[in-house]
Amino acid sequence: MTISDSPSKPPHSRPRVAIIGGGIVGLSIGWRLAAAGCAVDVFERAKAGQAASRAAAGMLAAGVEAEPGEQPLLPLCLESQRLWPDFAAELEAASGLEVGLRREGTMVVALTRDDLNILRSNYEFQRKLGLPLEWLTGAQAKEREPFLNPRVAAAVYSPNDGQVDNRKACGALVVALAKAGGRLHEGVEVTGVEVTNGRVAGVVLGDGLHQADVVVLAAGAWSRQMAGLPPASLPPVRPVKGQMLSVSMDPADPLLRHVVWGPKCYLVPRADGTLIVGATTEEKGFDASLTAGGVLALLEAAWRTLPGIEERPITEMWTGFRPGSRDDAPILGPALGVDGLVLATGHHRNGILLAPITADAIAGYVLAGQVDPRIAGFGADRFAPREAAA
Repeated sequence: MTISDSPSKPPHSRPRVAIIGGGIVGLSIGWRLAAAGCAVDVFERAKAGQAASRAAAGMLAAGVEAEPGEQPLLPLCLESQRLWPDFAAELEAASGLEVGLRREGTMVVALTRDDLNILRSNYEFQRKLGLPLEWLTGAQAKEREPFLNPRVAAAVYSPNDGQVDNRKACGALVVALAKAGGRLHEGVEVTGVEVTNGRVAGVVLGDGLHQADVVVLAAGAWSRQMAGLPPASLPPVRPVKGQMLSVSMDPADPLLRHVVWGPKCYLVPRADGTLIVGATTEEKGFDASLTAGGVLALLEAAWRTLPGIEERPITEMWTGFRPGSRDDAPILGPALGVDGLVLATGHHRNGILLAPITADAIAGYVLAGQVDPRIAGFGADRFAPREAAA
């Protein structure tokens, strides 16, 4: 079928939207648009929520993850963190499923003198940004988390940082999308985007065309591989590999209750007793192999922070691919050179954190054609050559 075969849309109707990618970003956008009355089809080549969204730890760490050079990203992260409680409550109500939002706060601990110097430097930088952080002595840190290494020298507590169970959240989004009238197509690979006279006509599925007025490219680390688009329209996204693992704890007497960042690792406790240990950061393309060195580094760092982990059984080990952009910030809004193509990718390590604001801003753009001021600095045009942008 070609675009000319389709019936004309009635005036003032909602656009037909095809979303490429069934991770937390694509599902969240699809849910918002379906709830607003759009005909929405989400295409996922495997199982929804089973790629980077499953591999993540679900940290909502806008505070402790604020780093020098990423100051422009901080307001977006803080706003999305603020949105998460209402987003989670709405999602739970829409799906009837829990998403495991926890708001105990996050701790960053130092074990050695070198760790302490780094911790203090980061603390001073983050405090200058206006973040509400609390400095803890080693004894104060141990009062909050008794199973930490006895040699903990100090810690920083961030009360507004927390976590969500990303796997549960994706499961809830699948249900909420369906209840809102959206259609999820799993095991269906989009092989290209059809462009006619500079505008999207739909997405290519094998030999067929699924027509759409708007195409949202939310394929994470795979977003740059989409055929049919001019080079200028493809987002500069690459895979950033991460290896992770989990161990089991006694849910009634867990080793940790807060998310804890130690030197060279982070530890994320779930309510069911799962303790997630992450994560390596590797420029290895799409190499999905677990390596002895990567797992050893994670286990050693976790053991130094939380010695009791030594006796806990390993329950899972996995890899994932963060969608990294050139500046490690998301790419949000209209693509360059193709009308009707919208980008929602490049979230790097912040895909879970930024899901609510991405969903709201992209859905708002699709419906009203206006770029949300909160994402205005994260468009694809920031990567365009200066002469082309001018």
